Amino acid sequence: MKLSLIAGVLLSVSFLFPAHAQDELISIEEVVALALEQNYDVRLARSVSASAATDDSYAVGAFFPVINAVGTRSWNVVDNQKQVLANDSVITRENIKTSNLSGSLQLSWLLFDGLRMFATRERLSEIAEQGELDVKNQMVNTISDVVLNYYNVVRQKQQLNATREQMAVSEERVRLADRRLQVGTGAKPELLQAKVDLNAQRTLVLQQQTLIAQLKDQLNGLVSNRLPPTYDVSDSILIDLNIEQEQISANIESNNYGLLAFKKDIDIAGLLLRERKGERYPFISFTSAYQYFQTESNLASNPFTPLSNRNVGYNYGFSFNLPIINGFLNRRNIQQARLTLDRSRLFYEQAKTNVDVGVKNAFVNYDNSKKVLLIEEENIGLAKENLYITLESFKRSANTFIELRTAQQSLADAYNRLINARYLAKVAETNLLRLNGSLLRDISSTSTN
Repeated sequence: MKLSLIAGVLLSVSFLFPAHAQDELISIEEVVALALEQNYDVRLARSVSASAATDDSYAVGAFFPVINAVGTRSWNVVDNQKQVLANDSVITRENIKTSNLSGSLQLSWLLFDGLRMFATRERLSEIAEQGELDVKNQMVNTISDVVLNYYNVVRQKQQLNATREQMAVSEERVRLADRRLQVGTGAKPELLQAKVDLNAQRTLVLQQQTLIAQLKDQLNGLVSNRLPPTYDVSDSILIDLNIEQEQISANIESNNYGLLAFKKDIDIAGLLLRERKGERYPFISFTSAYQYFQTESNLASNPFTPLSNRNVGYNYGFSFNLPIINGFLNRRNIQQARLTLDRSRLFYEQAKTNVDVGVKNAFVNYDNSKKVLLIEEENIGLAKENLYITLESFKRSANTFIELRTAQQSLADAYNRLINARYLAKVAETNLLRLNGSLLRDISSTSTN
């Protein structure tokens, strides 16, 4: 019940310095939607997928015949010609000019190739589907990067506000130490130490502002610099504290896009093996051509040579090609395809093991983060109350300067642990949803609604 209550409560930090009015508030949903459109890795994955889809859409062409139109035009000039015929007569000619004109429409249709064309068609379809899975897997990873980066900015922003709250306490310490020194009940080292602590916090504020600016630039880089020049993020880190391990592990093989892509590798390798086995069978093709041939000559080389010759007609037939000995090329290709198939299965088993281990480790982190968060949520209230009591007692000179400084440091440490615990819980939750593929499905269902 306490966990459910914490899940709906924002991180308790007193925000003394609100964001500037000109900074546009950007939600995590807006950044994720922009990243899915503009992130370079996602766009590159889409380009690769589109290339595979293009190959698949034109793969049906392998079942159609190949038709080519061929034409030639040539001129021949023979300066001197001498022919000795069988009857010992000699014929000499000079300046013989001939011209040739030919054209043909050729058709070749592969009828049987050991069923390779069918395996190739299926393989290209599987590659296209794998490309879509790779895009989804990249989108999941990009969403994870955006979520972690966005909430890291929120985390550092909370840390900045916590430091500024501590500065208010340090300023009060300086004021009280100065007043006590003026009335003679205090010591100058107390005032100096209070000022040193205040200056240290001012330095932390500057460092924290620099870190936030750098993280915002990194977040902007994930969306190809499409965010406004100045923007602000949310003040809270919301966490789903009701995730069950069975919820993540169930159907992990059909939900994890990386695993699905590895499984497609197995299917593709199996189809490649079918293609290689098909090379052992004969290739049968139907061929046909319609031809036109014409020769013109200004002078016959002998009485039996025509001055003009023209042939028009067509032919058709079948060709048969069966590899018998080709240096064991077919056997080698088949063996290599089998090894590729075995390797794809090993890659899938390795990826499956990594995902299973990753889910278990991520859930352990998630479960521990919830427990730590529960403790730190309670602890921050105790530290605040302790500082308030100590500060009021210090005003009445009932506590020492060291006790006040210790209480203030305890609150600072409590803030650090709480902010870090909430961020680590968000990291663990995001890793679980990334492994399960839920990050993309949640975004898709949100955009649909």
